[in-house]
Amino acid sequence: MGAREGQGGLIGERQCGAARYRLDAPSGANICHCRMCQKAGGGPFMAFAGARLNEIVFTRGAPKVFASSEVAERGFCAECGTPLTYRLLDRDRIAVTLGSLDNPQAVAPEVEFGVESKLGWLDAISRLPVRDISAFVGVEVRSCQHPDHDD
Repeated sequence: MGAREGQGGLIGERQCGAARYRLDAPSGANICHCRMCQKAGGGPFMAFAGARLNEIVFTRGAPKVFASSEVAERGFCAECGTPLTYRLLDRDRIAVTLGSLDNPQAVAPEVEFGVESKLGWLDAISRLPVRDISAFVGVEVRSCQHPDHDD
């Protein structure tokens, strides 16, 4: 099955493949710049799409959960550490990281949150010179991560 769309939802997994999920009816795609997301993802922001709790099905494994604040919890892979979910505890919704989707191009963010912590240089990155990763490291890079599909 090539790109992971279909069966009523989007398919995704962790970097190591220890867990997979199907997210039905994704909505509310966003980027969050808050300091907690910066620390949780190790980057300048995190990108998410959400659904109701009953619209996510873990088809293999399940995330480990960390209470990142008194109002939210974050799911991650206990094997490889990949950030995977975010959930406000008082809501019947869960969000998955867009990068964990087999086809992250399938959902585009519609809003930015946490802009009070947005890094000043982000607006300028589209003007930076670009290089593909093989040119940067000097060889063709072959990933050791689980492929974006199950055969």
